[in-house]
Amino acid sequence: MLMRRAAVAVVVLTLLLTGCSGGGGSRDGRITLRFQSLAWQDESVRVNKELVEEWNAAHPDIRVEYVQGSWDSVHDQLLTSFEGGEAPDIIHDASDDLADFAYGGYLADLGPLLPARLREDIPGSSWDTTTFGDGGGVYGVPFLQEPRVLIADKKVLDASGVRIPTPDKPWSWPEFRRISKELTARMGPGKYAVAWPLKDPVSATLNLGLSTGGRLFHRGADGKVTVRFTDGDAVVPETVHAQVNTDGSASGATLGMGGSDTLPGLFGGVYAMVPLGFSYRQQIIQQAPEGFEWTVLPAPAGDSEGLAQGVSPQTLSVAEDSPYKKEAVRFIDFLLQPSNMVRLAKGDWMLPTGTRALADPSLHTAKDGWATGAALARDLRSAPAQSVRGYPEWKDKVATPALQEYYSGAIGREELEKRLVEDGNLVLARYQR
Repeated sequence: MLMRRAAVAVVVLTLLLTGCSGGGGSRDGRITLRFQSLAWQDESVRVNKELVEEWNAAHPDIRVEYVQGSWDSVHDQLLTSFEGGEAPDIIHDASDDLADFAYGGYLADLGPLLPARLREDIPGSSWDTTTFGDGGGVYGVPFLQEPRVLIADKKVLDASGVRIPTPDKPWSWPEFRRISKELTARMGPGKYAVAWPLKDPVSATLNLGLSTGGRLFHRGADGKVTVRFTDGDAVVPETVHAQVNTDGSASGATLGMGGSDTLPGLFGGVYAMVPLGFSYRQQIIQQAPEGFEWTVLPAPAGDSEGLAQGVSPQTLSVAEDSPYKKEAVRFIDFLLQPSNMVRLAKGDWMLPTGTRALADPSLHTAKDGWATGAALARDLRSAPAQSVRGYPEWKDKVATPALQEYYSGAIGREELEKRLVEDGNLVLARYQR
């Protein structure tokens, strides 16, 4: 009898714990799924909430509760909720934040649950960003991606007479450097061709470096990752360093800025071009003064890989502790139907990963640079750091300060390489014992 009571107690306790983790059921059998979204722009938040309402209206037995999260604190917030057994069922994040959670057992392998439609619609290069481990588990559905582009003052470029790049005929990195020098000379004192907003320099440096054959992270036959700094890895950082410290064609004052901080200078004619994520177009439309003419240009291309650049798509994952994984995947499948994916992409001013959504004519118009961005989609690759365990620590403690000091001129290439490689490998080794 005592053993039977103990067994019953264990079952009750298990049910209670399950009810506290993620979604929950109710006495009438209705399931509630918690969907934590990181949408932050008004248009994007509105679209996400509309889609949740549409789902709830069509699925009265599986209700989705919208939970607002924040990009600024998502990693630490998720780690706390995972360890506390209170993670949301459906998790919005970025693919470069998933590796540690996937290897830690916090995220469900969605491979066996994904419908064929969704698997086939999203290219393999996008699925690579959310596939981890020896077994090739899929720990997120990549649905929005954002290439880096050059947002430029159209009047300044037109008046200069320089060749305007297109996705079919982009600037090379040496040409970009040369044209930046020419533009700066034409613009006059106190003005610069380029403003590099590199408050967070790591992702921009690594992702643009794919165009020149840079990888930085290399996985050996034993599965372990080490850092190597090659000539291909050096092209992008050396270009930025030279523009700031040698050519005087890029402003050193913007190195500690975020992208939004550079927009007043762009509008005021202080800078002619700013390398930014594709979604910044919305801020430009909202904030640009009347009469300001702007255009979207492709980022420079490398000799070896052309316009290739790394991206870390936005993703939707399911918590391993969720008792309703199948239902959560059904909601994700609904959210990412082609027409809905287009709505999400336009709401966030990004590109969808799905091939059917990307083919939508509204994403190929010249207005607001949509066509330029869509043309770059074929060259987007998995960011170099996607599957690297320990990347967040390497980024924060090693790469960010090293690149910031290099770009400002405080250290040279030799010291940069030493810190990225030697100090970086010490960090990664602790995650791969």
